[in-house]
Amino acid sequence: MGSRVVVVGGGYGGARVAQLLDDVADVVLVEPRDAFVHASAALRAAVDPAWEDRVFFPYPGLLRRGRVVPQRVERATPGEVRLADGTALTADHLVLATGTAYPFPAKYLETETTVARAHLARMRADLARTERVLVVGAGAVGLELVGELLDRYPHLRITLVDQADDVLSTGDYLPALRAEVRAQLDDRVDLVLGSRLGYLPPVDVGVHEPFVVHTEAGERVAAQMWIRCHGALPASDYLAGDLARVRTGLGEVRVDPTLAVTGVPGVWAVGDVTDVRESKRASAARAHAEVVAANVAAALDGRPPTATYTPAPERIVLPLGPAGGGAQLLGEDGVRRVLGAAETSRMKGADLYSGAVAEMFA
Repeated sequence: MGSRVVVVGGGYGGARVAQLLDDVADVVLVEPRDAFVHASAALRAAVDPAWEDRVFFPYPGLLRRGRVVPQRVERATPGEVRLADGTALTADHLVLATGTAYPFPAKYLETETTVARAHLARMRADLARTERVLVVGAGAVGLELVGELLDRYPHLRITLVDQADDVLSTGDYLPALRAEVRAQLDDRVDLVLGSRLGYLPPVDVGVHEPFVVHTEAGERVAAQMWIRCHGALPASDYLAGDLARVRTGLGEVRVDPTLAVTGVPGVWAVGDVTDVRESKRASAARAHAEVVAANVAAALDGRPPTATYTPAPERIVLPLGPAGGGAQLLGEDGVRRVLGAAETSRMKGADLYSGAVAEMFA
């Protein structure tokens, strides 16, 4: 237990790596938040307070031997992590798992659960007296949010704006999936596609305050609340020294098939912060964690890392509220298939994988 593994970031990948290595190393998980955030259920919690207990899981239940340090990392170099309070942690192995930053309410800036809950409560109170909402971004997050809003607040009228000419424009999706999603939303959502906003609304996200904006094509959009659903940015600005040089132009961290950081021995990366060519999703981060944990354990035992990661076939399971949505899966025969609302609800929409996450903290 003498070797120390420092994991930076306690999301899906980081929390799983820390848990898997808890019995074989001195594990230190550095995470500024006081609770794990189950981001896959965050949009449901934005409209339904009963779901908050399935989004926030306090970290003390995660590790039996290791410890969680509630700090922000100011600077990370190979072998050392410097924290916001000025202290430093040395590491025999360093795992980068800081993910991406994304706008509220899909993710939260707040480090204290009580503050994040208050932010959500204010948004729900404002939604109750809002008649029209503008959602910017017709990708998976924007569509999922629209579905949650319509399920919980059926009085709402929603305008969905995207610069692309159709919904779900950035993935390799079948036309049948787009048609399935549009069929479930079209009569309740005004789609304004093919032109981005000329300027952002002059009000805070998720707050009731009437405004008018225009797209670059000149279309007028009036609403009383707006929510941004685009713009994920890798959280890697803290990397310094040799680690600063492994960042791509997008801010992602370059890794090899073992998920070791390219050219930097003893440093690994998992989840959304990596440059692995796949969609950013929780299941991928957890799969990364299995590979890194196996390779770190091997290294601690004096063996070479042999576990490698190959991206799984691309898939999407997109809930539109608890009972709606669409999915695109690749069958064992290699044929892509589109599933409708009932199958999507059964796979994800009803539970949003919250039961599996709760087991991590049991």
